[in-house]
Amino acid sequence: MLTLLFPTMAFAADEATSPQLQAAIDAVWVMLAAILVIFMQAGFALLEAGSTRMKNAGHVAGKTILTFGICALAFWAVGFGLAFGEGNSFFGTTGFFVNGLEEQAKAAFGSLSFSDVPIGIKFLFQLAFCGVSLAIAWGGFAERGKLPVYFLFGVLYTILIYPIVAHWVWGGGWLADLKMQDFAGSTVVHLQGATAALVATLLLKPRIGKYNKDRTPNLIPGHNQVFSVLGVIILWIGWFGFNPGSTLSAMGDGFFGYIALTTNLAAAAGAVAALIVSWMYFGKADIPSMLNGVLAALVAITAACAFVEPWAAVVIGALAGIITFFTAQWFEKAGVDDPIYAFSVHGIAGIWGTLSTGFFATPELAERVGVGSAGLFYGGGLHQLGVQALGVFGAFAFVFILSYIILGLMKATIGLRVTEEEEIIGLDLSEHGTYGYPEQMKKASEAAAGETAGAKAGTSGSLVG
Repeated sequence: MLTLLFPTMAFAADEATSPQLQAAIDAVWVMLAAILVIFMQAGFALLEAGSTRMKNAGHVAGKTILTFGICALAFWAVGFGLAFGEGNSFFGTTGFFVNGLEEQAKAAFGSLSFSDVPIGIKFLFQLAFCGVSLAIAWGGFAERGKLPVYFLFGVLYTILIYPIVAHWVWGGGWLADLKMQDFAGSTVVHLQGATAALVATLLLKPRIGKYNKDRTPNLIPGHNQVFSVLGVIILWIGWFGFNPGSTLSAMGDGFFGYIALTTNLAAAAGAVAALIVSWMYFGKADIPSMLNGVLAALVAITAACAFVEPWAAVVIGALAGIITFFTAQWFEKAGVDDPIYAFSVHGIAGIWGTLSTGFFATPELAERVGVGSAGLFYGGGLHQLGVQALGVFGAFAFVFILSYIILGLMKATIGLRVTEEEEIIGLDLSEHGTYGYPEQMKKASEAAAGETAGAKAGTSGSLVG
């Protein structure tokens, strides 16, 4: 069909060499994967907006675009070089202000030289990962974070936090030397973002009305469960760019298809397991818990997707859904108001997923990927599990400490949280001057005003009587 439509393309293809065709196919594949991962921003916008209240919906959706724009500029200027540039065991020192030329790629990005994909496409692919990590971090700010914080922390996270751990694992750093297995980022992407979200949640304190005086939590439901479901579906689809795309190649025997298989099986198992356990716990099948189960399973399999067999992917996904459900309940009862359960879904599941290769990695797949060794259940002993645990601890400690310092300084200077009045009004109006749902919010405010007037009239009448 392409020959009939584009005969000049067919003529050019006849003259192309096999390596040129392979490079072209790989480039198209990674570009498609980058688009899928970038499209996950739409999933985060829908999920977070649906999981929060109507008065904050426009703000939540709009800041997704704002922060991805901030991330793109900062990662282009500094972050990509720190993550993948030539340097030392802790950070890169070359490749800043990416120009998209192969001369810069050969001189500055040796850690990416295993792939012939053009450096501009590699940059977009890695930018998409950084953008996802930052989007996860914002979950801890939901419904109470100041808009200026998104600017400042967005830049600092992109140039001081995310690329450092990325370099450790993927850029030739000390964890790469130890052969840590994190194929697509359970630790690099998800645990980092979740840890920053946890710090923000602790420093911002709970939302108004979340806890009673006896510290028992109140339910603050999101305004649109359908949005949340659609957001998770988009994220599930986007993960096929996330995990299979990390092969950076569509050639060979289709290994990216195997990774897609393990990814999908884990997500399915997480959905079913989380719904069942919520049904047993609440007495009702809880849809938000099922959605969190899907995401937790996807987070967990992200590290392990290229190292484990399909049956192990099912186990990893199911356990991720169950663990995330119970840790979410525990954090809420402990007084941690995490509106979209960012740390449970992306942090706890990210830890489990990273550790899981230390149990389930097969020797054949570890050899094929070329990273690490077999897990405990395949005769590998405790070595790989120890490396995985060290990587998790190192990444968590680094991100927690640095995030706490940055956000603590911001809290002491410009402040992190909007005023009580602004929070009650909603961030749509207080930060942007208009509601995401203007007609519905107008009706709600008129109804509230009517109730207030009626109550005052009733009080006045009773006093006269």
